[in-house]
Amino acid sequence: MRNAPERPAGAPPPLIQNWISFLGIFLAVSGFAVTATLVAVDFFASNTNPYLGIIIYFVSPSILVAGLLLIPIGMLRERRRRRLNPSFKIPRFPLLDLNLRRHQVGFLIFVFGTVAILVLLSLVSYRGYQFTDSVTFCGKTCHAVMKPEYTAYLHSPHARVACAECHVGPGASWFVRSKLSGTYQIYSVIFKKYSRPIQSPVKNLRPAQETCEQCHWPAKFFGAQQKTFAHYLTDEKNSPWQIQMLLKVGGGDPTVGSATGIHWHMNIKNDIDYISTDEKRQVIPWVRATDHTGKATEYMSTENPLTPEQVSKASLRRMDCVDCHNRPSHIFNPPNRALDQAFLTGRLDPSLPYLKRESIRLLIKEYTTEEAAQKSILTGLSQFYEKNYPGLLREKAVSLKQATEELLRIYQANFFPYMKVNWQVHPEHLGHLNSDGCFRCHDGLHKSRDGKVITKECNACHTILGQGTPEEVAKTPPMEQPFRHPVDVGADVTQDKCNICHTGTSGL
Repeated sequence: MRNAPERPAGAPPPLIQNWISFLGIFLAVSGFAVTATLVAVDFFASNTNPYLGIIIYFVSPSILVAGLLLIPIGMLRERRRRRLNPSFKIPRFPLLDLNLRRHQVGFLIFVFGTVAILVLLSLVSYRGYQFTDSVTFCGKTCHAVMKPEYTAYLHSPHARVACAECHVGPGASWFVRSKLSGTYQIYSVIFKKYSRPIQSPVKNLRPAQETCEQCHWPAKFFGAQQKTFAHYLTDEKNSPWQIQMLLKVGGGDPTVGSATGIHWHMNIKNDIDYISTDEKRQVIPWVRATDHTGKATEYMSTENPLTPEQVSKASLRRMDCVDCHNRPSHIFNPPNRALDQAFLTGRLDPSLPYLKRESIRLLIKEYTTEEAAQKSILTGLSQFYEKNYPGLLREKAVSLKQATEELLRIYQANFFPYMKVNWQVHPEHLGHLNSDGCFRCHDGLHKSRDGKVITKECNACHTILGQGTPEEVAKTPPMEQPFRHPVDVGADVTQDKCNICHTGTSGL
């Protein structure tokens, strides 16, 4: 028996034969080929370029999908055109006769093509999901905008923790929420609607209980830690000064330790709510502490009190990890801290006279661009020593070159002129040396109605065991002692906030 004819005489050509569907076929085939090739390249590549990743997982799949959509659109348009022509007899539904060879071929192409496309799109979707959660995507896609945050992240204790683990966390709901937020961020970058610097704290950041506490277990915080803080003064000798301190980490779970110390604030047995009157949460005039029995005590600042109406209308925030550890991954060190670290690790030579003072002067100078800063730092130290200590230029040439390179490294890691970012823009609340930090509440001015005061006593959180030059600290047995300022300023410095003088540019 002979096969039926492939197409009856005078039958119209297939609906797919129109310029829109042909364009769709071209785009679909091209998109499939490009996407498959690039996915294979990315699979075997050691590192993913952020812009290549956007092409692989967004641009080329979009071309493929657009082509697939154009094919039926063209066929429907052609079908509509033919139905308006009386000479064409168009059936209500498409006809499929697998006895016809051309239908067999078309059907097989459709089935295998659909399977191949679905497999590829599934792979691209999964890899695209991983890519949008990657550090490369978060840090490098919007290079100029995210450069400060990405650079600081690479130097942080969390440099091996992916951005999405803190900014998104587990679960589909926050993933969707983050992608919707990211859509606006893309718009703001394209049309330069972003602020410089990027504002902090992040208002829609997921609660720390759902992110930080996936790794850090507050119930197990207890005890104390002994730590030595090394500083260098801004005098001619860059004199070292050490403070040996016992940090009362404490905890909030009575089953593992007494509910005291710094981590008493954690929401295990005690809940702390507060009201801030500024965007950066620097000014906190009202605090409420609720203990494990449910007893609540409200404290009001006597310096900046709120009216009952203001309290009732204000937005309360439940204190969590990031209210103190507010720069866990994006730390912009003040010049004094960065230089102290460099002296301590031997990257700066303390025998160079006034090295710390002059380094601070060069770092805090206002520069319009990174190039201008680099030019000034490269010549700044040499010019100072050429003018004041000409004999050192040759004697300490290696140390001077190393110091210049270290200053450039410090500047590039902590100062970003284009985004107007430095340590002052994003102050760290951990401690109270260069910003209000703990003193936002522990200033001795927050009082309850029954006369209780949020303590300002140093010993509430730490005990000084030793202080002075390294030789003094090494010879003296650790014992509790009052704070001693390295320079006699003629006043009791414990009566004022440290950051009144210590702005990040002083000797400590």
